[in-house]
Amino acid sequence: MDIVLVGGLWLSGSVWDRTASALERLGHRPVPVTLPGQGDGAGSATLDDQVAAVLAAVDGASGRPMVVGHSAACTLAWLAADRRPEAVAKAVLVGGFPTGDGERYADFFEVRDGEMPFPGWGPFEGPDAADLDDAARHALASTAIPVPEDVARGVVRLTDERRFEVPVLLVCPEFTPAQAREWIDAGEIPELARAERVDYADIDSGHWPMITAPDTLARLLAAAADAG
Repeated sequence: MDIVLVGGLWLSGSVWDRTASALERLGHRPVPVTLPGQGDGAGSATLDDQVAAVLAAVDGASGRPMVVGHSAACTLAWLAADRRPEAVAKAVLVGGFPTGDGERYADFFEVRDGEMPFPGWGPFEGPDAADLDDAARHALASTAIPVPEDVARGVVRLTDERRFEVPVLLVCPEFTPAQAREWIDAGEIPELARAERVDYADIDSGHWPMITAPDTLARLLAAAADAG
């Protein structure tokens, strides 16, 4: 199966390199997406540009692909399910949840001069970054690409209720499946509360498993693809 891989804030498509190699060994075709404004050389981009890049990967896939979103990009994976509900075989959400209709995509941190730079490690101390050693932290921070303001503050538009028919796998790194179920049951994640099928997978990692546990993540994704 083709597996579209979409990284979160500040990440280019290269963050998936080791996971992609492992997926190939497991018989799948990884399709890492370098998002506009996050590694494609463009100085500016909008949320619509990023959605278009993900949809282009879906449209160019062989058969019905599985779309994997990481962190904030879980919303991009969910937008792919909304725009292409008949084409997306499964949406996999790694360490994040989809933003609702009418909400800003990822207006989480300070924007300076039209960009939202990586804010440093302070906001991520604790379970998020516990498995990143000093070298990994330096590598991630030094290669982090400021997210264009028009991406971070772009407004999410969801229009097709058939998205709720797309199966979802929620991969839980710095939180547990039990916590995720509790949040969904409490109505804190309305989009997933309405999804017809949500499965859960635990992974022993922090917020960036493609960096700290790429082979484990690849095996989990391959199993999800094999399960249809």
